[in-house]
Amino acid sequence: MSKSLLLGLGRTMLPIPRMIWQGQVSQNARQTERGLAFMSREHHRVRDFAVRELPRIGAPLAPELIAERLHLSVDQVKVILDELEQRMTFLFRDRQGSVMWAYPVTVDRTPHRVTFSTGEQVYAA
Repeated sequence: MSKSLLLGLGRTMLPIPRMIWQGQVSQNARQTERGLAFMSREHHRVRDFAVRELPRIGAPLAPELIAERLHLSVDQVKVILDELEQRMTFLFRDRQGSVMWAYPVTVDRTPHRVTFSTGEQVYAA
């Protein structure tokens, strides 16, 4: 196996030495870790719930539903949703405050339709 990564530029493939691309991967991993440092265990639970349940339910997820299913207060869920949405990375809500999009899935129509092995269907964000 080659120790280089190939980068395509037009019709040309340029080898990128392993030392360079591994350094970039490590740097990106550190930046991602710093970017996620604000997330508590409850943040992860709310986000994971949204990603898991959007395909199952197929409709926006109200904060009240999330709170009920995760045994959290509605106020706590709303604060967490605010923080996740402000980071513009994890989710997006409709005007009523329901989660419509939790990367990588959405209940909004997109050109990318995904069918899971369980038969659930959802659009990809």
